[in-house]
Amino acid sequence: MDCYITDLGVFLPNDPVSNDEMEKILGMAGEVPSRTRQIILRNNQIRQRYYALDPVSGRSTHSNAKLTANAIRNLMPYDGFAVDDIECLCCGTGTPDQLLPGHGLMVHGELGSRPCEVISTSGICLSGLTALKYAYMNVALGMSKNAVATGSEAASSFLNARFFKSGPHKHHEELTKRPALLFNADFLRWMLSDGAAAAFLTRAPEAGKLALRIDWIEHVSFASHFETCMYAGCFKNADGDLRGWREFESIHEAVEEGAFNLQQDVKLLNREIVRTAVDLTLPAVIKKHSLKTGDVDWFLPHYSSHFFKGALHDAMMRIGFGIPMERWYSNLATKGNTGSAAIYIILEELFKSGRVCREDKLLCLIPESGRFSMCYMMMTAV
Repeated sequence: MDCYITDLGVFLPNDPVSNDEMEKILGMAGEVPSRTRQIILRNNQIRQRYYALDPVSGRSTHSNAKLTANAIRNLMPYDGFAVDDIECLCCGTGTPDQLLPGHGLMVHGELGSRPCEVISTSGICLSGLTALKYAYMNVALGMSKNAVATGSEAASSFLNARFFKSGPHKHHEELTKRPALLFNADFLRWMLSDGAAAAFLTRAPEAGKLALRIDWIEHVSFASHFETCMYAGCFKNADGDLRGWREFESIHEAVEEGAFNLQQDVKLLNREIVRTAVDLTLPAVIKKHSLKTGDVDWFLPHYSSHFFKGALHDAMMRIGFGIPMERWYSNLATKGNTGSAAIYIILEELFKSGRVCREDKLLCLIPESGRFSMCYMMMTAV
């Protein structure tokens, strides 16, 4: 039943974008400079990120499917590997290029590889891990000799200023009078980045090469406990219910009301994300797997902002599972917050850094704020 990640590939589009360049490329929402950008950047401590946008025209340079296909082409799990070798392709994203067909099928089309099983997983940050879990189970059960799992985001397609000429920025005077609304409307523009990554999974590691054995993946949703926190394609009513874009009188009304803008309930996020990830999820994981802090050589948390790092550390300490900061690994500052691709991008950098030794245990945390879903994954380097 063993399954191993034997290689990881990453694709980040174009040149890195500094904080000073962001608004030049994305444009100014409502044609006015952002009043919240500096606050958000100071908290998230992201120094650079990547956009699949032309820096001059602001137009797209890569679709999500192209980003993902390029990440897969960067895999080299063994000499002579070709995309035609892939038996099962599992692709997760929160920002597909279209409503239908599924993202995985579009990636398969971009690859032009031979017919194979293809799975698309939807969601936000956890869509990349649900793709990985399907690939893991498929290989471990012997249903495929290998599988490729991906996470990818083309978030800039939501963040470009041309999509903010209506919706939340349509009522700019009202937003100016209500700072909390203004912050929510602008928050994700300065948080999210583009990128794609892929993992190659098989039942046996390559001789003489480092691999990561997946020991377990625990995934739990708290959607029954919390209202929606991050959303797009809908409008959030005062009572917390969502009104989907098809429930508007017309597509034009949905656009005018900002139903298609990517939005975050920042107050709800700050109040619940760390508590859900630690207090509500981690004790059960510790008990189920008899987990001890001494078992963890590397802790790889996907947090969306440096703002949450200290709170996450303190919460883990409070429940008696404190992992020293020198064992934490993140590349948020230099790679940005790439959503479903983030944990793959973190893993790839550490995996290829030469710092991971055989028998090292890697514990990953992937929280999703969409409606509060949490995932922990343990791997062993072999």
